[in-house]
Amino acid sequence: MNLKKDGALMNYTTQMDAARRGIISKEMEVVARKEQIEIEQLRQLMVEGKVIIPANKNHHRLDFDGIGQGLRTKINVNLGISKDCCNFDLELEKFKQAIAMKVEAIMDLSSYGKTREFRRVLIDYSPAMVGTVPVYDAVGFYEKDLAAITAEEFIAVVRAHAEDGVDFMTIHAGLNKATVERFKNSGRLTNIVSRGGALLFAWMELTGNENPFYEYFDEILTIFETFDVTISLGDACRPGSINDSTDAAQIEELIVLGELTKRAWERNVQVMIEGPGHMAINEIAANMILEKRLCHGAPFYVLGPLVTDVAPGYDHITSAIGGAIAAANGADFLCYVTPAEHLRLPDLEDMKEGIIAAKIAAHAADIAKGVKGARDWDYQMSTARKNLDWEQMFQLAIDAEKPRKYRTNSMPENEDTCTMCGKMCAVRNMNKILDGEPVNIL
Repeated sequence: MNLKKDGALMNYTTQMDAARRGIISKEMEVVARKEQIEIEQLRQLMVEGKVIIPANKNHHRLDFDGIGQGLRTKINVNLGISKDCCNFDLELEKFKQAIAMKVEAIMDLSSYGKTREFRRVLIDYSPAMVGTVPVYDAVGFYEKDLAAITAEEFIAVVRAHAEDGVDFMTIHAGLNKATVERFKNSGRLTNIVSRGGALLFAWMELTGNENPFYEYFDEILTIFETFDVTISLGDACRPGSINDSTDAAQIEELIVLGELTKRAWERNVQVMIEGPGHMAINEIAANMILEKRLCHGAPFYVLGPLVTDVAPGYDHITSAIGGAIAAANGADFLCYVTPAEHLRLPDLEDMKEGIIAAKIAAHAADIAKGVKGARDWDYQMSTARKNLDWEQMFQLAIDAEKPRKYRTNSMPENEDTCTMCGKMCAVRNMNKILDGEPVNIL
């Protein structure tokens, strides 16, 4: 195929459409450069739906990133207000900190108040991808009880988010009437823990209607194709406890998501699939294979998975363990989890800890996956450690602040040691003896 550079006369609807037409968009050029891969390799993966570049045509500040096979594992940060915590200024501070920490995506999960005003501020200033969950917004947007919202009104909220410049949206379209029946017969311990899934389940039960996001899926695809919004097919039946993981309801929904993926691709709409929340370690690898098989290689976006249910206050750790295993086995995008998970809206410190934990998980997985350049960072850090170059270690660290603080608060007698080992430091003594210098421990 003769590749064509993006230009004013080359019209295409979405990034997937461009890739299929053999057009190299400016977005593809940026991603290929960042990922250190050949542009034709990237384009072919996009043709197959295995890589996506979420980039709404109305998000003008976006610094493009790709998600999918062979690329660095990306992370997402959730923020947004609720009725009990409706401080927009605090959420903006969290947004600024997340951007400073170089996360690739921000999801605005606001469900109360002037959500559109807040969303537009994020999109106007965010170089990171912005995602939303329109069903969260619908109740506040219309100021109606859930059962009073019509299917048409749900779809109108989706259009409003697309017009504002949202790059990807969680659409819980896999929870149709058949999936609901499977769930009801599943005997689940923790029922449906997805907020969007629970809202739609309640709406379906209250009205007797089919899920509007499933029934009017083609209308949603028209909106997404118009603005080049990536559809993030939500996992309404994700397990909320390790007891419920890999059950019939979860797998039934995943099968439906695979069918919807093909329908989206027929319209050149980019797709990613959302995946499990709580899951025992020994089930994670198999679930990654299932998703890639049933959803035809579409990128996988996972929350955690949290590998145990007994660590409230430390779920950034349970999530990082699961996220590293998931990404090493094929997951492409990690949603961060903070220490406040299950307990409260995260504050700034919670968010920072969640981001660092997710970054560790993502990078550890990239090493395992053999992502190009992933090991170089560790090589540089190991070289700095060998040379006892503390300042270089701090500069290379995922978080420079904490190790610098630890060192400052506990300074050793000798600059080339730390207070753990002092002159017994193995690195110091090996450097000296191999350089022909005496080793003086006393």
